[in-house]
Amino acid sequence: MEFSSKLLENAVNEMSQLPGVGKRTALRLVLHLLRQPEQQTVLLADALSKVRAEIKFCKSCHNISDKELCEICENPNRNEELICVVEDIRDVMAIENTSSFRGLYHVLGGKISPMDGVGPQDLNITSLVEKVKSGKVNELIFAMSPTMEGDTTNFYIFKQIQDYNVKTSTIARGVAAGNELEYTDEITLGRSIVDRIPFEASLKS
Repeated sequence: MEFSSKLLENAVNEMSQLPGVGKRTALRLVLHLLRQPEQQTVLLADALSKVRAEIKFCKSCHNISDKELCEICENPNRNEELICVVEDIRDVMAIENTSSFRGLYHVLGGKISPMDGVGPQDLNITSLVEKVKSGKVNELIFAMSPTMEGDTTNFYIFKQIQDYNVKTSTIARGVAAGNELEYTDEITLGRSIVDRIPFEASLKS
């Protein structure tokens, strides 16, 4: 792709680093921005700069937040004894959209995947185990995507906390095996939370 401007080429190259954005799409986006009022581009650049510099991760659940504690963890109406374990913040958003869950979350930040070089030490598992050890958690819901990596992560955590007095369950498999949680429709996801099953029972299926 030949460019008449080095500035344009640099902008397209940076834009194409985004997931799912190729060079042609990046060029279309950059040209679109050039056609907009300058202030709109400035606002976009400022928003991106601020989210990169000022975003925080909740010190309790590791969800993205503007403050040390996210709005979910700060909400006194949430059930602190019930924790839903998810892979990333997109799963929190997906489950919240169902309006079927009133507990808290714990965001692992990924899933165990030896093929990708991701081990338990790379995830927020230690802090989850500490929550269980504190005795304040009554039930953990494993809401990982029903993939081999998700099941491996669930089983690893289960082994870490099985000696403590905590109930473990997993979302019902209305979610098709191999699907990513964030792409599951809200009705199916909501029902899978409500109809969750004991985790040990899922190991036998």
